[in-house]
Amino acid sequence: MELRETGFRRYLQKRKVKAKAIDSSVGVVREFEKHLKEKKQTLDSASVDALKEYISILIEEGKNSEDRLLAIARYCYFAKKNDLYSYLASVLGATNVLPDIGERLEKVAGEETRRRVYEGVEFPPIGAPQDDYPKLTKMILERMEAELPPTKCREVMTWNYHGVPTATFREAKKRFERSTSIDEYLKGEHEILVKELKSCMKKGQLWFEQEITPEVLEFVKNNQEINTGVRRGDRIFKVKIPYSPRQFLEEKDPIMKRYYTCHCQLVRTALRDGRPKISPTFCYCSAGYEKLHFDVIFDEPVEVELLETLLKGDSRCRFAIKIPEGKLK
Repeated sequence: MELRETGFRRYLQKRKVKAKAIDSSVGVVREFEKHLKEKKQTLDSASVDALKEYISILIEEGKNSEDRLLAIARYCYFAKKNDLYSYLASVLGATNVLPDIGERLEKVAGEETRRRVYEGVEFPPIGAPQDDYPKLTKMILERMEAELPPTKCREVMTWNYHGVPTATFREAKKRFERSTSIDEYLKGEHEILVKELKSCMKKGQLWFEQEITPEVLEFVKNNQEINTGVRRGDRIFKVKIPYSPRQFLEEKDPIMKRYYTCHCQLVRTALRDGRPKISPTFCYCSAGYEKLHFDVIFDEPVEVELLETLLKGDSRCRFAIKIPEGKLK
């Protein structure tokens, strides 16, 4: 542990984590590695199932805080234990979305509507597995659609529920302002994306939660719509990269291909299991994420249309972002 601890501390320092939080994170990791040792495992040999078992123990003991799981996730990322990191990132990413939808619903439709939609709802504990979410997601969406017209439901769902800071796109906005056309800008952004993926592949690091192999790199390289976009007329068409791109490319079964494509931890297992059936309106949450980049570079909220979605049985999630009037160059 000593060498890894030293490296882990340096990694956290580079991330500008405060000294007290670094000490706490190291303590959390010590406990995790102690548990693995008792199970005659190491971090390198530990499976996702072993991690799930540990998280279930934390939940039982009331130790499943977001900070604790984040510390373990950062350690797994630092140690390039990619399968464990991806799982932790997925469960942490699911934690606040349903409560935040309730807050957004209240702003759009009022406190009473929120009360009716969320009455009796109990959210899964932090770290809960993906299987705990689809039934609850279905119930909330069905109640919302019973209360509100489709346009209002889409307005509620089309939001930045993962709290991505607009500053994330500051450099992209500068590149857009320097470009001579939207087409030139999008082509350049795709080249930057491919370069990032290639770098991750060479280092053996994940790109967000995505494992980048030569096949994945080629897949993205050959389709500019993936995570970048292609302009046609006054709209930009964009497709999400599969959540598990290596497995997606290797898989033949269309049901499992959709499962490996989906990024949303609140509905993924429903795609795999064929139940419950969840309203495709939920995927406007993803549309809200996809349009954020363009909100920033165009300096105004843009309209987004959900063209294809896995919840409707499509093979991918595809969006059309409308270029605001006067912004086409």
